[in-house]
Amino acid sequence: MSNENSKLPEEIVEYQLEKYALELETDGLTIVPPEVTGISEEFIDACVEVLLAKFTEMTGCPISLANGPEAELEWPEGENNLLAGAGAPDPTQMLIQQLLQVDRHFRDLCVNPVVDALINLMMGELSFPSGRGIYSRAKNRRLSSTNSFIKWQGDYGYGENLGLHCDQGANPLPWGHTALTANATWCLTDYTEEDGALAYVPGSHKSNAHPGPTARNQAVPAVCPKGSVIVWPGSTWHGAYPKKTPGLRLNAVAYYRHQAVLPQENLSVTMKNEPWSDCDNPDLLKELIGFDDKFPYLEQTQSIPKVAAAS
Repeated sequence: MSNENSKLPEEIVEYQLEKYALELETDGLTIVPPEVTGISEEFIDACVEVLLAKFTEMTGCPISLANGPEAELEWPEGENNLLAGAGAPDPTQMLIQQLLQVDRHFRDLCVNPVVDALINLMMGELSFPSGRGIYSRAKNRRLSSTNSFIKWQGDYGYGENLGLHCDQGANPLPWGHTALTANATWCLTDYTEEDGALAYVPGSHKSNAHPGPTARNQAVPAVCPKGSVIVWPGSTWHGAYPKKTPGLRLNAVAYYRHQAVLPQENLSVTMKNEPWSDCDNPDLLKELIGFDDKFPYLEQTQSIPKVAAAS
């Protein structure tokens, strides 16, 4: 990649991320270790403690990293229970949403400069006229949502096909090379196949299509130690393996969108009165939330001429 450095964004070269940039290009997924992102084990442990406490607050159920939920859970019926179908066993996973509001640690993960550089690499920049022949440039990546998948032991998962899908599948084809969505999954526990790791199909992003019927046979686990972050574009086929071992598989997911794509959470509204500025880089988080974006506007934004005074 050294001969290509001049074609890469400055931050990719600055943080020596050429290896990870190449893996995104060839495999459609890369795993960045904590020694590259600068995230400490103590930081990861603090994220775990926050999530365990939040789970208990939301469910009333005690939970531990070693044992998972320590009481029987009763799941509600309805369309919001996406993992449970008619006659299916109870889910062995719960989603905690809106992590930006939960704790500063998750806001700091979202402004990690290494991950931001890789997301920006996949989504690129936008050039637009700003008047009188002058063009401005802006980075396209924005946050779409922030969540945590709390996953424990059980045969139930996403089914035989591992739930393989594309995150940007709701967008019309053809997609092209620019990522319309992207995912940065921070692994708060070790990821192995037996522990319910992410499943993905290497090179599938190049198809610019949805997974086919044989995709399951091509899937491999994303294996990595606690503290790593898994990054991939929305065109990569991925899902997850069922967790066969005791305890929990935990993560914190920063899900990104191209600024032309509808977000999952309306962050510019939900975070307006939340402590978004309490993080390592408030200016970056403000940009990722989209507080200053031109669209969608709420009032007249363009100049309005008035009748000139009579001379």
